[in-house]
Amino acid sequence: MSGEPSSIGIDIGGTHLRAARVDGEGRILARARAASSPDPAVVLDRIEALVAEIDDASVAGIGIGVPGRVDFEARRVLSGGYVDLSATPLAERLEARFKHPVVIDNDASMALLGEAAVGAARGARHVVMLTIGTGIGGAILEGGRLVRARGTAGQLGHVSIDPKGLHCVCGKRGCVETVSSGTALGRHIKDAGLPAETTAAELLARQEAGEPVATSVLSAWAMPLRIAIDSLVASLDPEIVVLGGGLGHAAAAALASQPTDPSWYEAPVSPARLGDDAGVIGAARAARAAMPERSGSKRIVLVNGVPASGKSGVAASLGHALGWPVITLDTIKNPFLEEIEAVDRPFNRKLGRASLKAMFAIVRDAPAGTRFILDAWFGFQPRELIDALLAEAGVDAAAEIWCTAPPVLIGERYGRRARLRPPGHPGVEYVPELVALAERARPLGLTEMIEVDTTRAFDVEPIRQWLLRPSQAAWPASA
Repeated sequence: MSGEPSSIGIDIGGTHLRAARVDGEGRILARARAASSPDPAVVLDRIEALVAEIDDASVAGIGIGVPGRVDFEARRVLSGGYVDLSATPLAERLEARFKHPVVIDNDASMALLGEAAVGAARGARHVVMLTIGTGIGGAILEGGRLVRARGTAGQLGHVSIDPKGLHCVCGKRGCVETVSSGTALGRHIKDAGLPAETTAAELLARQEAGEPVATSVLSAWAMPLRIAIDSLVASLDPEIVVLGGGLGHAAAAALASQPTDPSWYEAPVSPARLGDDAGVIGAARAARAAMPERSGSKRIVLVNGVPASGKSGVAASLGHALGWPVITLDTIKNPFLEEIEAVDRPFNRKLGRASLKAMFAIVRDAPAGTRFILDAWFGFQPRELIDALLAEAGVDAAAEIWCTAPPVLIGERYGRRARLRPPGHPGVEYVPELVALAERARPLGLTEMIEVDTTRAFDVEPIRQWLLRPSQAAWPASA
């Protein structure tokens, strides 16, 4: 068994309870399934049995997708439908038995995390998902994060499409769930005089054959959903709208067959790809995100380049995008230069070496699991020292961003800013030496490295995704 941690995802449905052990790439390693029940005590017993069936030494967390409204922060189920777990100590009981941290969220939110990781919305950061089943659930991804607002945002089945429409279980009229859910489709079928067992797939086939009654039923079912989607797209401007749940594919096909008007506000609508696996994969991903870091695990990014190579701008943009603290060599060294008079080049280099050690000392003394961006010209010291500092700081995951620009341009940049730097830094006379340095400078050559040309517009997003990809846990500390 690999040392890479896995997590268990659980999807609680009205018909089945599903569990899976999932690795960091979103691959399912083991599965278990049991029948659902309206009795919360029975459901809890069966969930325990499912976890026990697939738990092993690699598991470091459990995620659970629950139908209904969930307070994510408090890990409390606020309401439920067929399976009402609002009075059940779900997280506490599983943690007590299995000693893994437990995350609980709405089942549609978990499905969206799965589809965004390895499904129909893979790579997208702004996504709307509606799950079409007995009712309609929903979830929103904004900037790669689930939208929760005060706690339960994403109840998209209750977007109103007709203020004079049918009463909804939520207490209002005209929610899209009342006309575009699986329950509503059954009512449309009955109202059309068709057999109750008629399926959405049969309706689509009969519509394709030109049968007017099938076209009428599908229109009555899909067009309100179209209105709701159009409103969500105008409000949220997602990259994609994903339709999941048991009727997601049928709903997407029904929508595609309906007429639509062009608009300023458009986004592609796609059926979910993961089927019943979306919920368990997403729940496992949520658990993984909440896992405590392995003891001693610290990850850093070394933004490397000669002076005036543009690395400080890259580091600042990356820190803003990731929310990781940025430590620059000059931030540590400059206060000393401002206080110490008559600093010559040899003493400046000594201060630089001490500041470099201070940067890694901050990393060393930070809690396990902390992530940093370090901004410096690391090539001004021997590679052996850098390796020693990485080891002393307890770093077992390091990546390098190598910042480059034409040497002459680097010299020009340095010359323009030389007079603005504290006394003790080399002045404009250093430019020829810097140009020569830039011509021969090379990156450290860490196994995980990416090069950035700072003469071009800097797009932080590909680098952010590169650093956050699931395999990041395997970054080596050095080549």
